[in-house]
Amino acid sequence: MTPSDTPGGPGDPRGRWTDLERPPLNATALSRALVRPGGLWAELEVVQATGSTNTDLVARAGAGAPEGVVLVAEEQNAGRGRLDRTWTAPPRSGLFFSILLRPGAAGVPTSRWGWLPLLAGVASAGALSRAAGVDTALKWPNDLLVPVGGEERKFGGILAERADDAVVIGVGLNVSLRADELPVPTAGSLALANAITTDRDPLLRAVLRSIEQWYGEWCRLEGDPAACGLQEAYAAGCATLGRRVRAELPGGGATVGEAVAIDGDGRLVLASDAGVQEPVSAGDIVHLRPASPEE
Repeated sequence: MTPSDTPGGPGDPRGRWTDLERPPLNATALSRALVRPGGLWAELEVVQATGSTNTDLVARAGAGAPEGVVLVAEEQNAGRGRLDRTWTAPPRSGLFFSILLRPGAAGVPTSRWGWLPLLAGVASAGALSRAAGVDTALKWPNDLLVPVGGEERKFGGILAERADDAVVIGVGLNVSLRADELPVPTAGSLALANAITTDRDPLLRAVLRSIEQWYGEWCRLEGDPAACGLQEAYAAGCATLGRRVRAELPGGGATVGEAVAIDGDGRLVLASDAGVQEPVSAGDIVHLRPASPEE
């Protein structure tokens, strides 16, 4: 396909882009701003459409792609969330990207790699709070929340996949979705949260720079979540803590209790009605009541 044949290209009578409120990402400017000698990001590629950026990057990791590759899609038609759930959104309505990391090369033991999706959540939430001017929160283990109409709404999710000695982290963020475009009524977007901007270029730059900063410090301290401040930062931004929740566990079964802590392995610690504390390493979390006012 030549540039003149590309939708929105110079030969397209519809103009540079077909939705004036959703311009395409500027791959050249993003690369110039993020890819630099000595930095984490080695390559940034923007594709018009793909099935899943995670699937694509896992394959490239297996073929020896270096750490720091970033793959961004303007549209995903087979995007995946946790438990193989689908993630779909209109073209150019969000940020859908994956990054390839090789923490073992920095001496981080594999026992601490489970912190990477939480690290990506802390980095993304903090960056978007600053760049978009919205209150963001984390729902354990991998959701990002914003307030819409006085309610917490999920607007983002994170998926980490192991690929031999690499980890691929996928991030999906609803940016400009309107109410009638939401996949489910309980979802949200930065636009619906009254963000000060929905320009995806500066938002993506902010998120990737924040991930680079957190990842660099985490690697420098051999993945120690307490020493680098990650454990404390996650707990501070986690809307799950202080709530009564139901953890729906893989393979069936559920545990109900108050979410009281994030432990050193990134697990959610629940205190049952019987006073027993139980760590949960994986599962779907349902918030059963709001956090306590004093928290």
